[in-house]
Amino acid sequence: MRKLIAAMNMTLDGFCDHTVMSADDEIHEHYAKLLRGADTLLYGRVTYQLMEYWRGIVENPTGNKATDDFARVIDGCSKIVYSRTLESVDWKGAELRREIDADEIRELQRGSGKDLFVGSPSLIVALMNLGLVDELQLGIQPTIVGEGLALFKDITERIDLKLLRTRTFDCGAVFHYYEPTVNR
Repeated sequence: MRKLIAAMNMTLDGFCDHTVMSADDEIHEHYAKLLRGADTLLYGRVTYQLMEYWRGIVENPTGNKATDDFARVIDGCSKIVYSRTLESVDWKGAELRREIDADEIRELQRGSGKDLFVGSPSLIVALMNLGLVDELQLGIQPTIVGEGLALFKDITERIDLKLLRTRTFDCGAVFHYYEPTVNR
Protein backbone atom coordinates (compact mmCIF):
# COMPACT_ATOMS: atom_id res chain seq x y z
CA MET A 1 0.00 0.00 0.00
CA ARG A 2 1.28 3.44 -0.93
CA LYS A 3 1.38 6.18 1.68
CA LEU A 4 -0.10 9.57 1.07
CA ILE A 5 2.48 12.01 2.44
CA ALA A 6 1.56 15.66 2.96
CA ALA A 7 4.57 17.96 3.23
CA MET A 8 4.72 21.70 3.70
CA ASN A 9 7.19 24.38 4.67
CA MET A 10 5.77 27.00 6.97
CA THR A 11 6.95 29.91 9.05
CA LEU A 12 7.36 29.60 12.79
CA ASP A 13 4.07 31.46 13.22
CA GLY A 14 2.23 28.95 11.03
CA PHE A 15 1.95 30.57 7.61
CA CYS A 16 2.63 28.99 4.20
CA ASP A 17 4.36 31.35 1.80
CA HIS A 18 7.40 30.19 -0.16
CA THR A 19 8.21 33.77 -1.11
CA VAL A 20 9.12 34.69 2.50
CA MET A 21 11.29 31.64 3.19
CA SER A 22 14.46 30.50 1.53
CA ALA A 23 15.37 26.96 0.66
CA ASP A 24 19.06 26.19 0.84
CA ASP A 25 20.85 23.20 -0.68
CA GLU A 26 20.05 20.97 2.30
CA ILE A 27 16.30 21.72 1.99
CA HIS A 28 16.37 21.07 -1.76
CA GLU A 29 18.22 17.79 -1.19
CA HIS A 30 15.63 16.79 1.43
CA TYR A 31 12.72 17.39 -0.94
CA ALA A 32 14.48 15.71 -3.86
CA LYS A 33 14.93 12.62 -1.68
CA LEU A 34 11.26 12.76 -0.61
CA LEU A 35 10.11 13.01 -4.22
CA ARG A 36 12.38 10.14 -5.30
CA GLY A 37 10.25 8.00 -2.97
CA ALA A 38 7.06 9.18 -4.67
CA ASP A 39 5.78 8.73 -8.17
CA THR A 40 2.67 10.89 -8.08
CA LEU A 41 2.33 14.48 -6.87
CA LEU A 42 -1.06 15.95 -5.99
CA TYR A 43 -1.34 19.71 -6.42
CA GLY A 44 -3.92 22.44 -6.38
CA ARG A 45 -3.85 25.10 -9.06
CA VAL A 46 -1.78 27.69 -7.20
CA THR A 47 0.94 25.30 -6.10
CA TYR A 48 1.05 23.62 -9.51
CA GLN A 49 1.60 26.99 -11.16
CA LEU A 50 4.31 27.88 -8.61
CA MET A 51 6.05 24.54 -9.17
CA GLU A 52 6.09 25.03 -12.94
CA TYR A 53 9.07 27.28 -12.19
CA TRP A 54 11.19 24.10 -12.01
CA ARG A 55 10.51 23.31 -15.67
CA GLY A 56 12.71 26.26 -16.59
CA ILE A 57 15.52 24.98 -14.36
CA VAL A 58 15.42 21.62 -16.16
CA GLU A 59 15.70 23.43 -19.49
CA ASN A 60 18.37 25.86 -18.24
CA PRO A 61 20.22 24.38 -15.24
CA THR A 62 21.62 26.79 -12.68
CA GLY A 63 24.86 24.92 -12.06
CA ASN A 64 23.86 24.39 -8.43
CA LYS A 65 23.71 20.60 -7.94
CA ALA A 66 20.97 20.58 -5.26
CA THR A 67 18.72 22.96 -7.19
CA ASP A 68 19.23 21.23 -10.53
CA ASP A 69 18.71 17.75 -9.02
CA PHE A 70 15.46 18.83 -7.38
CA ALA A 71 14.25 20.28 -10.69
CA ARG A 72 14.96 17.00 -12.51
CA VAL A 73 13.24 14.91 -9.82
CA ILE A 74 10.06 17.01 -9.70
CA ASP A 75 9.97 17.16 -13.50
CA GLY A 76 10.02 13.35 -13.67
CA CYS A 77 7.07 12.77 -11.32
CA SER A 78 3.48 12.31 -12.47
CA LYS A 79 1.20 15.10 -11.32
CA ILE A 80 -2.52 15.26 -10.65
CA VAL A 81 -3.71 18.85 -10.56
CA TYR A 82 -7.03 19.72 -8.91
CA SER A 83 -8.52 22.91 -10.34
CA ARG A 84 -11.91 24.21 -11.37
CA THR A 85 -10.38 27.15 -13.24
CA LEU A 86 -7.46 25.78 -15.28
CA GLU A 87 -8.40 24.81 -18.80
CA SER A 88 -5.46 22.46 -19.25
CA VAL A 89 -2.07 21.43 -17.88
CA ASP A 90 0.91 20.83 -20.13
CA TRP A 91 3.74 19.75 -17.83
CA LYS A 92 4.75 16.24 -18.87
CA GLY A 93 2.95 13.60 -16.83
CA ALA A 94 0.33 16.08 -15.54
CA GLU A 95 -3.40 15.34 -15.49
CA LEU A 96 -6.19 17.76 -14.63
CA ARG A 97 -9.06 16.88 -12.28
CA ARG A 98 -11.97 19.16 -11.46
CA GLU A 99 -12.90 17.65 -8.07
CA ILE A 100 -11.25 15.64 -5.33
CA ASP A 101 -12.60 12.09 -5.46
CA ALA A 102 -11.84 10.33 -2.17
CA ASP A 103 -12.48 6.90 -3.71
CA GLU A 104 -10.04 7.60 -6.54
CA ILE A 105 -7.36 8.64 -4.04
CA ARG A 106 -7.99 5.54 -1.90
CA GLU A 107 -7.58 3.46 -5.06
CA LEU A 108 -4.26 5.19 -5.76
CA GLN A 109 -3.18 4.42 -2.19
CA ARG A 110 -4.08 0.74 -2.63
CA GLY A 111 -2.21 0.56 -5.92
CA SER A 112 1.36 -0.44 -6.50
CA GLY A 113 4.23 1.95 -6.91
CA LYS A 114 5.91 4.57 -4.82
CA ASP A 115 4.24 6.90 -2.33
CA LEU A 116 1.88 9.74 -3.18
CA PHE A 117 2.90 13.26 -2.24
CA VAL A 118 0.70 16.31 -1.67
CA GLY A 119 2.21 19.74 -1.26
CA SER A 120 -0.63 22.27 -1.66
CA PRO A 121 -2.02 23.88 1.49
CA SER A 122 -5.70 23.68 0.52
CA LEU A 123 -5.31 20.14 -0.79
CA ILE A 124 -3.50 19.01 2.38
CA VAL A 125 -6.42 20.31 4.45
CA ALA A 126 -9.03 18.73 2.17
CA LEU A 127 -7.29 15.34 2.28
CA MET A 128 -6.77 15.56 6.05
CA ASN A 129 -10.48 16.34 6.47
CA LEU A 130 -11.23 13.19 4.44
CA GLY A 131 -8.88 11.10 6.62
CA LEU A 132 -6.64 10.22 3.67
CA VAL A 133 -3.26 11.55 4.86
CA ASP A 134 -0.94 8.82 6.17
CA GLU A 135 1.98 11.08 7.12
CA LEU A 136 2.35 14.81 7.65
CA GLN A 137 5.76 16.44 7.30
CA LEU A 138 5.98 20.03 8.47
CA GLY A 139 9.16 22.00 7.82
CA ILE A 140 9.11 24.84 10.33
CA GLN A 141 11.33 27.63 9.05
CA PRO A 142 13.01 30.10 11.47
CA THR A 143 10.98 33.01 10.12
CA ILE A 144 8.09 34.99 11.61
CA VAL A 145 5.95 36.99 9.19
CA GLY A 146 2.82 37.86 11.19
CA GLU A 147 0.33 37.20 8.40
CA GLY A 148 -0.40 34.97 5.45
CA LEU A 149 -2.07 31.69 4.58
CA ALA A 150 -2.60 29.65 7.74
CA LEU A 151 -2.28 25.98 6.83
CA PHE A 152 -4.86 24.47 9.17
CA LYS A 153 -7.54 27.17 9.29
CA ASP A 154 -10.11 25.00 7.46
CA ILE A 155 -9.72 21.75 9.40
CA THR A 156 -13.27 20.70 10.28
CA GLU A 157 -12.64 18.23 13.13
CA ARG A 158 -9.88 17.64 15.63
CA ILE A 159 -7.03 15.51 14.28
CA ASP A 160 -4.60 14.02 16.78
CA LEU A 161 -1.11 13.26 15.55
CA LYS A 162 1.72 11.04 16.74
CA LEU A 163 5.21 12.49 16.43
CA LEU A 164 7.38 10.01 14.55
CA ARG A 165 10.65 11.97 14.52
CA THR A 166 12.19 15.36 13.95
CA ARG A 167 15.12 16.52 11.90
CA THR A 168 17.00 19.78 12.35
CA PHE A 169 18.64 21.43 9.36
CA ASP A 170 21.74 23.62 9.45
CA CYS A 171 19.66 26.65 8.37
CA GLY A 172 17.59 26.33 11.56
CA ALA A 173 14.54 24.69 10.00
CA VAL A 174 13.08 21.81 11.98
CA PHE A 175 11.07 19.15 10.19
CA HIS A 176 8.41 17.34 12.21
CA TYR A 177 7.12 14.00 10.93
CA TYR A 178 3.67 12.97 12.17
CA GLU A 179 1.06 10.35 11.50
CA PRO A 180 -2.61 10.77 12.32
CA THR A 181 -3.47 8.52 15.25
CA VAL A 182 -6.75 7.49 13.61
CA ASN A 183 -7.79 7.82 9.99
CA ARG A 184 -11.41 8.92 9.94
